[in-house]
Order: sequence, then structure tokens, then C-alpha cells
Amino acid sequence: MLDYIAAIKSESARIGGLLRITDPAAPVPSCPGWSASDLFWHLTEVQHFWATIVEGLLAGPESIPELARPNDASLGDLFDNQSDRLVTALRRRDPADQCWSWYHAGHTVGWVRRRQAHEALIHRVDADLTTGNKPQVDAKLAGDGIDEILTVMLDATDLPEWATFNPDGSSARIQTQAGDSWTMLLGRLNGTSPTTGHPYNDAALRLGEASQPSVVIAGNAADLDLWLWGRGPIDALDVTGDHDLALLVRAAAADGTQ
Repeated sequence: MLDYIAAIKSESARIGGLLRITDPAAPVPSCPGWSASDLFWHLTEVQHFWATIVEGLLAGPESIPELARPNDASLGDLFDNQSDRLVTALRRRDPADQCWSWYHAGHTVGWVRRRQAHEALIHRVDADLTTGNKPQVDAKLAGDGIDEILTVMLDATDLPEWATFNPDGSSARIQTQAGDSWTMLLGRLNGTSPTTGHPYNDAALRLGEASQPSVVIAGNAADLDLWLWGRGPIDALDVTGDHDLALLVRAAAADGTQ
């Protein structure tokens, strides 16, 4: 079993070490428009948010106090403080304890553990790319990351009443060298949010079955996870079948993880 808390701690420590010695104005190539200090601040806010949720087992995010962004020289210390808060809160709570999350099936501390492990991992990769280091990703954590992005972030199965998934008849199989695989039906998500009035007509994926997928995207777990998150090239993967559909999978991932 993966130790998500240990992953949060180690990935956060790596981020803190890298960004403390990086020019705060350095651009983050995987997050266009962000500087190194923006990346640092983003994860500081995220870990503050979830530490507060877990500490109080909150039923909603409304009472979470906002952090004031400090100057760049003080950002590292604030990040360390919020990261320590998150790790401590997660350790003190049982994974089955109930708390708020934005995901309909994720109202437990255990869900937060998993989500924050992958949040820290992906942003550590961002820090590596910012500083010119080649990211190294644990294979087991990466395999779990593939499952999370496909089944939590992207799976258009349990939709609100105003939204529909319209399959287009094509499908994609994501397959790791370890033998794990996920089959996704491709299509469009259509509908208009009654809350925001925003109309949706986006590339979308739904978990399903296909005996003959239109495209198979295979590789090691780390390369697949990074590609799905837009942190690695498709050239690192083996694509068999309709290459354009592989690009559509990535487009859906980009839409679903912004």
C-alpha cells in the first residue's frame, strides 16, 4: 500500500529545497505564465487549505481563512509551515474520517491523503522542470496517479443533471509496462451550468469497455502519468492506432485538470 503521507512530506521537502535556491522570477515551463514564486505560493495555499479542512473535519470550505502572500524571501518559511500542518493533520486523523472535498465520492481524509500526494508530486515535477532537472517519479506512485487522473479527474460517468456525455464511437486504452490498463470511451461533454451559465462542449472521457480500442497508449507509469498531466512528451510513449485520438485524450486531460 502506498504511504501517501510520506509522499506528501518527501515531495514537499523536495519542492522547498529546489525553490529556495531558484530565482523567484524564473518561468515554470509546465505552467505558462507562472514564475517559480507563483508555484511556491500556489502549493502553499493548497496545503493551507487542505490542512484546515482536515484539522477541523470541516463540512465546507466557507470558513477557511485566506493566507496573505508574503514577500519572496519569506515564502519558503510559510510553505514549510503549511506543509508541516498538512502532514500533521493527516497523521492525526483516521482515513475514514469525514470531511469536505469537491469530489462527490471523496468526502474522507483518505481521499485528501491521496489527492495531496499527487498534487505535491506534480508540482515537484514542475519545480524540477523550472530548475532544469530531469524529473524522477516513483513507478508505484505514478501508476496510482494514472488511476487518479482517469477515474477521479476525467471520468464522465457520474455527471450533474444538466450535463450529458455523448460518445463518438472511439476509444483509447492506457496501458503501463506493469500490465495495468484503463479503457476510456471518447466523446463530448455538453450542457450549460445553471450556477455559472457557462456552456460546455468539451472533449471528454468515460471509463468503459472496448475489445478493439481505437488507440493504445503504452509506456512506463511515470511517462504516462507525466504525459497525462502535461509534464512529459508523447514521444516517450508507444502509440498504436489513431495518433490524433491520443492527442484528444491529452486535450481532455488538459480541460479536466485546469
